[in-house]
Amino acid sequence: MPNISMPNGQNAVKYYFLAFIVLLFDQVTKYYFNATFTLYQTVDVLPPVLNWTLAYNHGAAFSFLADQNGWQKWFFAILGLLVISFVIVHLRKIPKSAKVLSLGLAMVLGGALGNVIDRFLHGYVIDFIHVHYANVWHYPIFNVADIGLCVGMTLVIWDMLFLEKARQKR
Repeated sequence: MPNISMPNGQNAVKYYFLAFIVLLFDQVTKYYFNATFTLYQTVDVLPPVLNWTLAYNHGAAFSFLADQNGWQKWFFAILGLLVISFVIVHLRKIPKSAKVLSLGLAMVLGGALGNVIDRFLHGYVIDFIHVHYANVWHYPIFNVADIGLCVGMTLVIWDMLFLEKARQKR
C-alpha cells in the first residue's frame, strides 16, 4: 500500500501543467481583448449581467492602491513573485493525497503568473470580464487570472477547513 503522506515530488509536474493552462488561457484572452477593444469599450454578452469591458488595473484586487504614483506596480509584482516561488516549491512538498490543495495551489500559481506578467509587460493588469446588474450594481472588472486566483484560494481554504484534519488522522 502506498504511503499517502508521501510528497508530490515529481508528481507536481501535472499541477505545474494545470498552472500553465490557466496562464495560457489568461494571456491569450488578455491579448485578444487588448488588441481588439479600446480602453473602456463595452460589448454586451448577457444583458443585463455580463459585458466584455477592457480596463487596466494599476492596483490589486478591487483596484486597491490603484491611485498611487506607481510604486504599487513593483510592490504587487514582487509580492506576486514571492507567491509564485512559494507555490512552486510547496507543490512538490504537499502530500500526494492532498489533491484538492494541490489543485487549488496550481490555479493560484497560474493566476499569479498571469497578473505578474501583465505588471512587468504593461505596468498594469488587463481586465475585461464585467459582471453587473443593469446600471444598479457593478462588480469590479476582472480576468481569467483572477478567476484562477479566487477558485484556487477557495479550494485551498476548503482543504484547510474540511480535508486537512482527516488527512492528518490517517
